[in-house]
Amino acid sequence: MHLTLSRSARRGALVAALLSSAAGAAFAADAGVVAATAASAATPAVASPPPETAIIVTSRRREESAQAVPISLSVVTRASLERSGQYNIGLLTQQIPTVQVLSSNARNTSVTIRGLGASYGLANDGLEQGVGVYVDQVYYERPGIAVLDFVDIDQIEILRGPQGTLFGKNTTAGALNITTRAPSSTFGADVEGTYGSYNFWQGKATVTGPLAENLSGRLSFVGTRRDGVYRNVTLNKKQNDQNDLAVRGQILYTPTDKLKLRLYGDYANQDQRNCCTQAFVTAGATLKPLGQQFAALAAGIGYKPGSTNIYDRVTDTNGPLRAYQTLGGGSVIADYDLGFATVTSVSAYRHWSWLPANDRDYTSLDIVRQSANPSTQYQWSQELRLGSNGKHVVDWTAGLYYFNQNITTHGITQWGSNASYWLLPTTNSPAALLDGYTQYNNSSITTDSYAAFAEATWNITDKFRISPGVRYTQERKSGAYAQTTAGGLVTSDPTQLKNQLSISRPQAFTAGLSEGDASGRISASYDFTPDVRAYASYSSGFKSGGINMTALPLTAANTPNLASAVVKPEKVTTYDIGVKTQLFQRLLTANFAAFYTDDRDFQANVVDSGPGALRGYLANVKQVTVHGAEADLSTRSIHGFTGYANLAWSEGVYAHFANGPCPLERIGTSTTVCDLSGKALPGLSRWAAAAGVEYRRPATLGAVEGQAYASLDGSFRSSYNSDATDSKYTNIDGYGILNLRAGFKSSGPWEAYVQVKNLLDKNYIQFVSVQSGNSGLVIGNPGDARTVSVTVKAQF
Repeated sequence: MHLTLSRSARRGALVAALLSSAAGAAFAADAGVVAATAASAATPAVASPPPETAIIVTSRRREESAQAVPISLSVVTRASLERSGQYNIGLLTQQIPTVQVLSSNARNTSVTIRGLGASYGLANDGLEQGVGVYVDQVYYERPGIAVLDFVDIDQIEILRGPQGTLFGKNTTAGALNITTRAPSSTFGADVEGTYGSYNFWQGKATVTGPLAENLSGRLSFVGTRRDGVYRNVTLNKKQNDQNDLAVRGQILYTPTDKLKLRLYGDYANQDQRNCCTQAFVTAGATLKPLGQQFAALAAGIGYKPGSTNIYDRVTDTNGPLRAYQTLGGGSVIADYDLGFATVTSVSAYRHWSWLPANDRDYTSLDIVRQSANPSTQYQWSQELRLGSNGKHVVDWTAGLYYFNQNITTHGITQWGSNASYWLLPTTNSPAALLDGYTQYNNSSITTDSYAAFAEATWNITDKFRISPGVRYTQERKSGAYAQTTAGGLVTSDPTQLKNQLSISRPQAFTAGLSEGDASGRISASYDFTPDVRAYASYSSGFKSGGINMTALPLTAANTPNLASAVVKPEKVTTYDIGVKTQLFQRLLTANFAAFYTDDRDFQANVVDSGPGALRGYLANVKQVTVHGAEADLSTRSIHGFTGYANLAWSEGVYAHFANGPCPLERIGTSTTVCDLSGKALPGLSRWAAAAGVEYRRPATLGAVEGQAYASLDGSFRSSYNSDATDSKYTNIDGYGILNLRAGFKSSGPWEAYVQVKNLLDKNYIQFVSVQSGNSGLVIGNPGDARTVSVTVKAQF
């Protein structure tokens, strides 16, 4: 069953979260989540928070207190990640309400902030994300990083709204600015081991220390494995397992007081041998004749799903599954102090590869025998920045940026013996027509991006300051796509040939674009007191046009629509107002923000309603609007209690989408386009909240002195839709989950704790999608059931 809350229950839960956050006895500074939604504090006349409460961020490419930055942001610290048991970006959604991650596998992953970024759907290499992920100042282009394990993370800054000035590349919705722990000049080591439900194993190890004079290093490792949580009744095996490995190394060299060199290298491997499948959710009614809908088709062939209750976690697919990705690279960051300013160079190379296998019909029938799009990606980037040192009347940062990328995909889709019956009903097509019919697709897209940027803070008075910034980006893209077919029945019958080609037909095209645009931000901030600051900002973002790296949608004449090869650039403007406060001698931090976003020519990943394989392709939504308000609260430790509370209210709609794809319930034999104007933006909950409380006290375990602690974290999301069409069959009910942790930390090097995730064992769905052929079958994945784990760790 879904966890569905009434309106009054939702209000009660949100009010309770806010009241609990305001109770000083329940929260502390080491809660690890501090939202900064207030004005810049850039002059010495403004008091700074004491060191034990200041969260230092680099969201403006310089170190400063999070409370001093005039943008809406949240910070998740290393302590918070450890306390909550989060080990990838996807789990951030349980702690930061404005972040949403939808993923069926590493390639088909979407990260959004405030509902914007990229709509979830079948991956298209021509669609770039709108949420930029940066790790140690390097942009990671592929969204597959969202499902990889964290490696020695120090903190994550979630920057909401366009970050087009200083981060630039594909940050129309926001950015995740991730920093890892730096090498130490003294020896240190951390080891950690966890065992839990579903035979879950996770090991972590880090060692750091001096290597030579002025030279230190750090090496970190994490490995995770877990048995599958699905039972496949056809193949008699467990599916949707985990098998991840990641390693990261750093070297820090400081030959002089003025020069600092940092070298980074990392490698991650995700080899899930039985992943990723989906299970039956529902069979929705379409406008097709009854004989062409799921119930009649299944009955006519004698098919019954392994289970019609998704929470049984039963699947009956009959094809091989695999989710295999590797990600790695290296970078060099050089900082040189010129006195009046510091020059920074960031040089980086990265690669990503994806080798999948998938039974795309998600049944034991032989409809789509295999569907896989193995991909490789390479990227180079170079950034050069110059930023002023110290505090002046005008503080500034300026720089240049270059990015080059190539993505190559060699895909295959093959239909089986049941494909003619299922996909071409009433056409009298023989089974042999599509049995073994195979589509091969080859694509390659190259991007070159150049940018120049500058941002300044004018400290007009001790209390009032203005921060303007601008970035100009020029991008060139070129792409080629070729699709061929083979196998199946060789026929000269024009009717049967037409039926065969309606499933997949040869097509090829090349396309290119070259365009540039300016984006930027201007904010004004005012300090009413040293601890009460307010700001207002206007920011804009730009994402260059995309090239469809997939088969193009078909025209009424059943031919590829070449006009759809290129989509327009996306332009976003956001208005933010916010206030940040620290009250009761800075025991309570309470930050609030409100925003309005207008997104023109939003680049959506939509699905064609043709009879064959689902054709994910790019399309422009003329206008999308999102508005909302956010509250983030935390306090310092009071008598051993710690905690946090975050709340977000958002409303997003397709303001103008006249040529949208049709929802499942409106798909008929001739319906191809539907007006989705006014429909809700997918992936966005109107209400989302997260809160947590922890209590620590001195204790003795046997003869060992230390601290005993217990914590409770909860999160809630109201209903949202996981499909671009806003179909009633792909709507996901609201849900809430609780997590519990209790443990003991010795006064010496070791610590142990027990963690229970989804404490109340609530049923909820993470995402759903529509089966190929639009028969009405909807499949999806449930969230994890209750799990228990034990962790032992030591620091030396």
